[in-house]
Amino acid sequence: MLSLAILTLLPSCNNKKEEIQEQPKAMNVIYMIGDGMALPQVYAAMLASHEKMTFSQFPYIGVVDTHSASNDITDSAAAGTALASDHKTNNAMLGVNPDSIPVKTVLEVMAEQGKETGIVVSCYVTHATPAAFYAKVPHRKQYEEIAVQMAENPYLNLIIGGGMKYFNQRKDSLDLVARMENELGWKVYDTLDNIDITCKKYAVMADDGHMPPAAERGDFLPRAVKTALKTLDSAENGFFLMVEGSQIDFACHGNDSTWMMDEMLDFDYAIKVALDYAKEKGNTLVVVTADHETGGLTLPDPQGKYTNVVFNYSTGSHTCLPVLVYAYGPGAEQFTGWMQNTELKGKILNACGYENISDGLPEGKGPKIMPRKVNLDSHPSPK
Repeated sequence: MLSLAILTLLPSCNNKKEEIQEQPKAMNVIYMIGDGMALPQVYAAMLASHEKMTFSQFPYIGVVDTHSASNDITDSAAAGTALASDHKTNNAMLGVNPDSIPVKTVLEVMAEQGKETGIVVSCYVTHATPAAFYAKVPHRKQYEEIAVQMAENPYLNLIIGGGMKYFNQRKDSLDLVARMENELGWKVYDTLDNIDITCKKYAVMADDGHMPPAAERGDFLPRAVKTALKTLDSAENGFFLMVEGSQIDFACHGNDSTWMMDEMLDFDYAIKVALDYAKEKGNTLVVVTADHETGGLTLPDPQGKYTNVVFNYSTGSHTCLPVLVYAYGPGAEQFTGWMQNTELKGKILNACGYENISDGLPEGKGPKIMPRKVNLDSHPSPK
């Protein structure tokens, strides 16, 4: 009787295994990063706008630890590298591990698997977060070197943002725009208007510096996402698109709540564009997260009466607060629980069916994780 019972159970076990194997894989990935955006920024925007934001539509949410290899408080270069490549590195280092060895990014892996790729931001296209997906430099402020690496990058199909001055007003007098167009196969634009979206390699640098704040640039970011998706939609093997809400961080560095609100709502609109696309297509994974929190934002009632909320910043810099990750689409169920920022690349690749792809680092050359330090002097133990 016992053996019969075991045999009776076997078909259901096999069926369960088949169900796991038959889960759909993501063909497209939209990876969205709100620079400086943790839960306080998201909820502050909800409170102030009285709107149900797109963040609330994600069925899977997790928590992401952001510390770098060298510090409890990361900068955007180290955090961007971790989110892009699954390697912790030291603050200010970009696309390399602490030994200065280049690391392979999720964008590069996707391109090697035949997918088209794109980047859309509201800062310099050479700034830390976008550059973390394609550049390898020891310091994030090597903007002219990063621009050359972008121009020569074989993996990028499109990139949209600001920072034209690092291409046509360079200290070395190189006209990098001319080289991109004449030698490297790019079309270069200074506006989103009249882009030839059938061109499979184009750059839009719509400002010499960062794009203007959201209140001045209008719907540039969501329009840019729509433009990128129109271009990439015809990709035969799917695509990978990284989008950054860059200036949430700028606003929080300045403790400017009005600017922060504008940037959060702008980023939420861009997320809606991505999520609407994913819902229509059914084969697209959308992952939204942040590199770190900026500003030390809390939402207290200064009078302690639980009746009046104010936006209170404790710093003009970054903090070590964890951030959230929101996911929708094939493979989204992986993005729950507590995780390191280095885990997101692997989860994205797994969602696409690329479970065992190595970044080719020599054995023993992984990141050196420094001891984490907390200043306990400012928090003495009760006596």
